[in-house]
Amino acid sequence: MFCEIFSTFQEFSTISRNCFLGIYKKRVSLNMGETEQRPTAGSRLGAQENAGISTLEHGQKPPMTPPGKLVSIKIQMLDDTQETFDIPQRAPGKVLHDAVCNHLNLVEGDYFGLEFPDHKKMMVWLDLLKPVTKQIRRPKHVVVKFVVKFFPPDHAQLQEELTRYLFALQVKQDLAQGRLTCNDTSTALLISHIVQSEIGDFDETIDREHLAKNKYIPQQEALEDKIMEFHRSHTGQTPAESDFQLLEIARRLEMYGIRLHPAKDREGTKINLAVANTGILVFQGHTKINAFNWAKVRKLSFKRKRFLIKLRPDVNSSFQDTLEFLMASRDFCKSFWKICVEHHAFFRLFEEPKPKPKPVLFSRGSSFRFSGRTQKQVLDYVKEGGHKKVQFERKHSKIQSIRSLNAQPSEQHTEVPKQSSSFAYGDDNDTAAVQSCRQGKEMKASPKDTGQHKSHSLKKSPKEGKKVDGAVVSTVEEEEEAAKDRMQQNRPQSQQPSTGSLTGSPHLSELSINSQGGPSVANMSLSPNLSPDAKQPSPLISPLLNDPSCIRTDDEEEVKRKRFPTEKAYFIAKEAATTERTYLKDLEVITSWFQSAVSQEDCMPETLKNLIFSNFEPLHKFHAVFLKEIEQRLALWEGRSNAHIKGDYQRIGDVMLKNIQSMKQLAIHLWKHNEILMELENGIKNSRKLETFCRDFELQKVCYLPLNTFLLRPLHRLMHYKQIMERLCKHYPPNHIDFRDSRAALAEVSEMVAQLHGNMIKMENFQKLHELKKDLIGIDNLVIPGREFIRLGSLSKLSGKGLQQRMFFLFNDILLYTSRGLTASNQFKVHGHLPLYGMTIEESEEEWGVPHCLTLRGQHQSIVVAASSRSEMDKWTEDIQMAIDLAEKSSGPAPELLASSPPDNKSPDETTVDQESEDDLSASRTSLERQSPHRGNTTVHVCWHRNTSVSMIDFSIAVENQLSGNLLRKFKNSNGWQKLWVVFTNFCMFFYKSHQDNHPLASLPLLGYSLTIPSESENIHKDYVFKLHFKSHVYYFRAESEYTFERWMEVIRSATSSASRTRALSHKEPHAY
Repeated sequence: MFCEIFSTFQEFSTISRNCFLGIYKKRVSLNMGETEQRPTAGSRLGAQENAGISTLEHGQKPPMTPPGKLVSIKIQMLDDTQETFDIPQRAPGKVLHDAVCNHLNLVEGDYFGLEFPDHKKMMVWLDLLKPVTKQIRRPKHVVVKFVVKFFPPDHAQLQEELTRYLFALQVKQDLAQGRLTCNDTSTALLISHIVQSEIGDFDETIDREHLAKNKYIPQQEALEDKIMEFHRSHTGQTPAESDFQLLEIARRLEMYGIRLHPAKDREGTKINLAVANTGILVFQGHTKINAFNWAKVRKLSFKRKRFLIKLRPDVNSSFQDTLEFLMASRDFCKSFWKICVEHHAFFRLFEEPKPKPKPVLFSRGSSFRFSGRTQKQVLDYVKEGGHKKVQFERKHSKIQSIRSLNAQPSEQHTEVPKQSSSFAYGDDNDTAAVQSCRQGKEMKASPKDTGQHKSHSLKKSPKEGKKVDGAVVSTVEEEEEAAKDRMQQNRPQSQQPSTGSLTGSPHLSELSINSQGGPSVANMSLSPNLSPDAKQPSPLISPLLNDPSCIRTDDEEEVKRKRFPTEKAYFIAKEAATTERTYLKDLEVITSWFQSAVSQEDCMPETLKNLIFSNFEPLHKFHAVFLKEIEQRLALWEGRSNAHIKGDYQRIGDVMLKNIQSMKQLAIHLWKHNEILMELENGIKNSRKLETFCRDFELQKVCYLPLNTFLLRPLHRLMHYKQIMERLCKHYPPNHIDFRDSRAALAEVSEMVAQLHGNMIKMENFQKLHELKKDLIGIDNLVIPGREFIRLGSLSKLSGKGLQQRMFFLFNDILLYTSRGLTASNQFKVHGHLPLYGMTIEESEEEWGVPHCLTLRGQHQSIVVAASSRSEMDKWTEDIQMAIDLAEKSSGPAPELLASSPPDNKSPDETTVDQESEDDLSASRTSLERQSPHRGNTTVHVCWHRNTSVSMIDFSIAVENQLSGNLLRKFKNSNGWQKLWVVFTNFCMFFYKSHQDNHPLASLPLLGYSLTIPSESENIHKDYVFKLHFKSHVYYFRAESEYTFERWMEVIRSATSSASRTRALSHKEPHAY
């Protein structure tokens, strides 16, 4: 018995001694990706066991909310209102945080935190895993602040308008408190956007009164004139756009999102430490003097008052292996260490870290870990679009922000910019916040009756639409969600679900992506986008759902269909009319909108003005008459006159022949288009002012495609005439009254196409290179003689961290690979290039153990890439091999000419944020290139988000497959069909309320979508219906006839299934590079 007791005592002594030593020397490290053994090839390509770089010990989920006595916690919101939340006494911090987010209907609540003064009056963050009452000792006397905790490098990653509004309030608060310091020009510019969002467009009297009553910074009086000067330039800007502009400027400031922590270095010099998304920063005063990127940091730890940073070895660095900083106290030091751990985990890890198992007796080191979703998890959820749209009101804004649900599109030119609107759902008397927080009687969110004000300023907010390449466009996905909400509104109140906890939003670039230089596709992003978020982006929910006049009953449609002719020739003629309407609108973008804008700005040389408009105005005038003649013939054909009885007007060939012959006299203007395109690009290259002007114009609503695409429209239209006449001649028998005229018209237009075809191919390549140039950074000489674009798309590249998504660009002489940079303009940063001369390509699935894997071996470098599917791998293999053969045969441009920028010595896997001086920011405030909406919705971004690729052949085929006309649209969960005017171009469907609208109200990028016919189980029971679906998004479209149904299927299939080279080269008119 004694022996057993003695043995037990020895074991206990050993455990106690080891644990005591662990407590005495407390040192908790951040493992920044070190591995003890070399990973296998498969794991490096993405098959690793851990999804991310493990920073912390493996963790557990927060405990369930325990029952018990309720305690009241006062929360101060960012709009300065206060709310009181009653939570169980033993509830962890996560319960309170979720209650606040649910109360606000805040989807992206992971960027925010709760801070409070501890017993030493030091502001600390609320730990989400520990009980609230153990952290806040006297809850009745403490006000907890709800503030932004994590500032992302690119605010375009914030998909919700409400989230950006809260970030804007944080910037406003930091300005007032002196935390966000900048020069007077930047300060005035920031305040001008705040004023615009609060009172709307500039009015000198109202501005002075408002600035007198509201002090945004100390000594504001000295800047009032400059603030009003800037405010004058924001006319027409909505509150949501003002928030976006505010964050765009603020994010470039050195002190944006920075909280300084006083410390001393080893020499005793007073400094300040701070942590950001990129790493740990060192300041002297308010000037940054050093930065330690997360990639350079191997371990973070603290020992009493000493904060230690252990760096990775670097022969090029003069820093010691371990840096030491002395802070005011152990509590200060530990608090800063915790913040660093959380920032590293949020911005660098793929998923929430899991904690280690609890020790039997004693713990060694700190058990603190990050709790919550990482930024990647938030963005991944955003891509899935698994949330509802909500609407909110701005406390400080005097602008009418909630539009009537029956708003008409004619409101687009109202004097005061309108904010986005959507459909609320649920019972206002039993809000989602209360539903989410209440567990029996355990918890409820209820404001105090004594002195506390209900926060009406933070209510449900609509997901804003996206400005797609200049057009204010809401995504079809958003309308689908709004339709679901409206259906729930129409149900009995008892059946309406609560919003619950909203934890994500659609991605801009994925959902509403409008492309410049390719698939005009938003904010999806998309993208939130893509969305623009396309995803790029005035926030607007399309009135298509709000106006009952756009919904036609099935009976009405059937009656209308029976009145019209049914022969195929009629629908071919009708296609000529509908596409001519779109073409005329495209010409008006140049002859009306662009010319009007140019006349107001002194930025374009007179010679260039004359060159453009003297060649486009005759075309516009001619085609206006041409369209009128086609529409008159259709009116007679449809029986709106007795003339159709004689059969004299049931044809279109004579009208086409007459006008095509007249069009040959305008060929001199068509030959000038090559010169126009080159001179405009040269002017943009040589004039910063003209470049800014054109960039700004592309952001206007009417410019729904890249500007230089409109310059090519006349040449594209000739090909459409040729296709229309070919279909008409194929349909008519030789003895038909219209056959001779149709065949003559086909011969005339074919001759013109043959003369201009070679020129058009060169112009399309030239235009595509210039569009790609806008999407890339780190390359100066992309557009050089002899270079031809072949394919772009997303592939996964082998790196030390595993499978890394990269964007590849294949040309006839070189292969570029890039990553999506977190820059203001959402451009792709070039990481490297491989000359094609001497390159070999081979499949290497067996070697690396990853499907669809290729090894590209260049003369000086080899890389391993993996495609998303076998078909994608085959396309890349075919095109790369073809490009290699071309490079071997030709003496094309030397790869050395590619990049004249300084070499990049940084790790290609590390994302950097370009910095600009404040003077540059204020001087170029009108340039919208730096807005993520501008470059966030291009074809490149669509391919990035949907993990696909497109080739130049695809673009050329897309030019031929353009279509316009009326379609009936139905969402998966909606009841009625909506009649819309639809324009299909550049891989994207643009939706208008009618053909007379100047700009689209919604868009749907089709890259990655599947095109099918509805099955019996879907209960459509209508003729001429096709189905588009991508992940959980399903849409049905209904055509008016068999011919139009087949035509829509034909053109949409060209976008949803990328062309293979074999199919393309067997096309009736091969497209050479």
